[in-house]
Amino acid sequence: MGQTVKNDPNYYKKIIVTLCLGWVVIWIYRTILTPIYPQIQESLGNISDTQVGLVASIYFFAYTGMQIPSGILVDKFGQKRVLIPAFIIFALAAFVIGTSSTITQVYIGALLAGLSTGSYYGAAFSLSAKHMPKDKKSFSNAIINSGSALGMVIGLIGSSVLVGGLEFKWNYMLYMTAILIIAVTFVFALFIKQDKKSATKEESEDKKTIAQDADSKVNLFSPRQLVIYFVYFATCYGYYMIVTWLPSFLVTEKGFQQGSVGYVAALVAISAVPGALIFSKYIDKNAHMRLRLIFFLLIGAALTISLTVFSPNPTVLYVALVLYGLLGKLAIDPVLITYVTDSVSSNTVAKALGFFNFFGMTSSVVAPTLTGYIGDITGSKVLAFYIAAILLAAAAVLFFLVVMLKEKKTPHPLVSE
Repeated sequence: MGQTVKNDPNYYKKIIVTLCLGWVVIWIYRTILTPIYPQIQESLGNISDTQVGLVASIYFFAYTGMQIPSGILVDKFGQKRVLIPAFIIFALAAFVIGTSSTITQVYIGALLAGLSTGSYYGAAFSLSAKHMPKDKKSFSNAIINSGSALGMVIGLIGSSVLVGGLEFKWNYMLYMTAILIIAVTFVFALFIKQDKKSATKEESEDKKTIAQDADSKVNLFSPRQLVIYFVYFATCYGYYMIVTWLPSFLVTEKGFQQGSVGYVAALVAISAVPGALIFSKYIDKNAHMRLRLIFFLLIGAALTISLTVFSPNPTVLYVALVLYGLLGKLAIDPVLITYVTDSVSSNTVAKALGFFNFFGMTSSVVAPTLTGYIGDITGSKVLAFYIAAILLAAAAVLFFLVVMLKEKKTPHPLVSE
């Protein structure tokens, strides 16, 4: 690991907590606006659903577009030098939205938020890849990722209770979010250490990795890696469709009351945490089972999304959502992330993660829009759920044929099982 880790054997634990907090504030921001759209619309002059829906689209366009550039920046300048300026801009973005008197100002804030948080994924998981003990990599990534579930629950329920129930002004939610982001930025400054390398050491490392660079570029676009990107796209597609449209689907097609759907949707996030921790802990101890577990989770996610549509009563629906939480995106994420970081040379980890998350996050742009379009055309979102399940099943088949079968014949040179 590095000199800093040798001096501080608990450094990796500080990294886990710090990066988990980063995901918490990102997901608070992502979900805090969703339950209070009516209040935002009213305060900004009764703007349309399309106008307010564009807020999320602008955020995710900017977030997705930053994945590859941010990975290059992190590999060049280091995680700390990218994270701190990015989160200062993130806090500013929340403040800009909170002070908005027009929808245009909200769009500007959403754009800034997307660009700044778009730097987080590659920085966070390249940092964890570098400093986590080998036998704790997947479990550590699962704990870090659990911050997204915690942030989602806080954002959804917090804004519903404070704005919907206690009649707080919606702007106050953004001010509180900005304060939390600033606090996490201070945590980054305190606990993340900037790696210090001498010029001669850097030069020697650069010379040693010239050949690796060529190999890494091939690896990033090899059939194996492209299938991994598609697997992550399919995984994220189902997740972002559920995060965006499940509440509406439950009300219009399953007969749920408006006041209860926020808590029902939160079941996915709550059940995802133990699932991710259990599977990642298992895979750290049984690395040879990693590919089989990914395949199993893809099939499980496809079946549970289908069960959500077929469920004849609320009890079966609750079971389907809990099972999707256990087997879906947050369970697959840490295992896939570890596989990706092990599959490329150390000097291109952030870049590889940037490509990986870019393909995954394009689903956050496609899924909500396509699902809404299907609902408008057919009068039902059932077909959209089937598409999500079919994508996951197709990803499982491709993963089996291109990755699992070839891994048995010719193990990946950079993956140590």
